[in-house]
Amino acid sequence: MSGLTVRTRSGSFRAELDGSDISNAIWLSLPLELETNMLGGMAYCECPLYAVMPKEGRTTQLEKGDIAYWPGPGALCFFFGPTPLSGEDGEPVAPYPVIKIGRFTEECSSMEQAGDRQRIVLEPPY
Repeated sequence: MSGLTVRTRSGSFRAELDGSDISNAIWLSLPLELETNMLGGMAYCECPLYAVMPKEGRTTQLEKGDIAYWPGPGALCFFFGPTPLSGEDGEPVAPYPVIKIGRFTEECSSMEQAGDRQRIVLEPPY
């Protein structure tokens, strides 16, 4: 596991990435400045990677606090609340299959206030 800090205009959030090729490619590229796109309780940022994308392990069912990679458009996704496809349980549902690569280690629901088309910074934990 590799530590990560996600800084937005609404605060900083600590996270852990797994040991996958995708996570390693992100971590080795830090610091990264990305622009958010909001979709309900999901923020996604264009983040093209040169990493092995596994065919297995893709899902649309996630939990609040999950971090995933969306291979199609090459986007890093942060799930902090219900998305437009969520059911009555309020758990996030991705619009397309994603690969789960990590998780926030603290409360992240205020990430909603980061806003659409806003800059976020990914950096090693301090």
